[in-house]
Amino acid sequence: MQTPKSSLFDDRVAEKVRQDSRDISRQQARYRRDEFSGALRALLMTPLMTPVHAEFAAVRRHADELRAWFARETGWALHIERDCARLYKRPADLTDAGRGLPGYDRRRYVLLCLALAVLERADPQITLHLLGERLLTLAAEPALTERGFTFSLQAPHERRELVAVCRSLLEWGVLQRVAGDEEGYVRSGGEGADALYDVHRRVLAGVLAAVRGPSTWPADSRREAGSLRLLEAAPADFDARLQALVAEHVADSDEGRRSAARHHLARRLLDDPVVYLDALDGELRAYFLNQRGPMAARLCEAAGLTAEQRAEGLALVDDGGELTDLAMPAEGTDAHVTLLVAELLATALRQTAGEAESLRLLDSRREAEKLRLLDSRREAEKLRLLDCDVIAFVAGAKATYGRYWRKSAREPGAERELAQQALDKLQKLQLIARDGAAIQPLPALARFALGEAEIKQTAVAQPAQQSLFDLL
Repeated sequence: MQTPKSSLFDDRVAEKVRQDSRDISRQQARYRRDEFSGALRALLMTPLMTPVHAEFAAVRRHADELRAWFARETGWALHIERDCARLYKRPADLTDAGRGLPGYDRRRYVLLCLALAVLERADPQITLHLLGERLLTLAAEPALTERGFTFSLQAPHERRELVAVCRSLLEWGVLQRVAGDEEGYVRSGGEGADALYDVHRRVLAGVLAAVRGPSTWPADSRREAGSLRLLEAAPADFDARLQALVAEHVADSDEGRRSAARHHLARRLLDDPVVYLDALDGELRAYFLNQRGPMAARLCEAAGLTAEQRAEGLALVDDGGELTDLAMPAEGTDAHVTLLVAELLATALRQTAGEAESLRLLDSRREAEKLRLLDSRREAEKLRLLDCDVIAFVAGAKATYGRYWRKSAREPGAERELAQQALDKLQKLQLIARDGAAIQPLPALARFALGEAEIKQTAVAQPAQQSLFDLL
């Protein structure tokens, strides 16, 4: 008995509909994964996010998944509200000085904290002039003046410092400009020029990422009457206070310690350019050696990164550079000098590593890895250079490439500043370590090599006396 043609046609149509439905489901799932990854990456780069951010809507759509992922992998809390999203990122290494705000020094950080204290007590709107006046009152506190801090707003550079702080707050979304002009305030000294801001209190409340507030410490240690709770005094020195502000509870169990190790390593992998085995203590190193493969796979899948595993450590690389807040420079005089210095140190590192590799003859793979790490540390110690060596190298490079550099870089003595800028950049990227004047190239530096420089020719204007026929 033959099947009617209409029945065959109906079956084909039904199968086509099912196939289309499966394709749509796969596309929707892929879209959700991509959107989740984009939201996660945006939070890593902008942990204090306001609705003006392009990914804010995606962050709110994936709020539950993002909270669960960050809590599981990093231990970071994520709070999402209508007005802002706050990922409470806390760096694993509090001693890393390379995470500061651009252009900020200790003085400007003091001004930032004072401005935040003023805004905490301010009305929903505040003017730049009023912010400055109230900041002066706080700046006159004996605790600051005794440490040599002074601020008066009399000089233009002081008003510019206040404006720089306000612009940081504008960028974060703590303030929103309603009217006015900051530059006019700087030029006029606050007379006849001002700016009006809205204060977004929910965003302001999320600026501090500490586990506990500094105000939770009493002045002295004492036992409260009728209470068994011992009130601890505030830590005496800066480092102890910083550690206490971000100290997190770790359960006294094997699982609690494993979770703390996983969170610590995940934070470093997501925040730091590279994680070196030598920088980890015994317990962290053991966990890292056993779990770095699965850990890297999970982090890379969610954040769209690529893992580079080496004997010396692990780096998660963003091929597009979107998650890189500090990259190797590519253009300009400072970039060229930095790359030249990196090539100098990387060449020496590769040569030393090649000599050490020829000595490794053990059959045991585990023993060979131990020996490789030991040799790399020993050879790195031998490889230490001094600042003066790099300065001399830059001076020699100036004779070769100086005609392509900016004018100020060709001045006598400019090699010292150029060398220091290059070394500072490499240190922030964790490509070198510095101990006083000593420079130690780190293994990740070996992945950099200097290519052929691209020389851009500038068009030369034709002399004015030439006629049209001279140009034909």
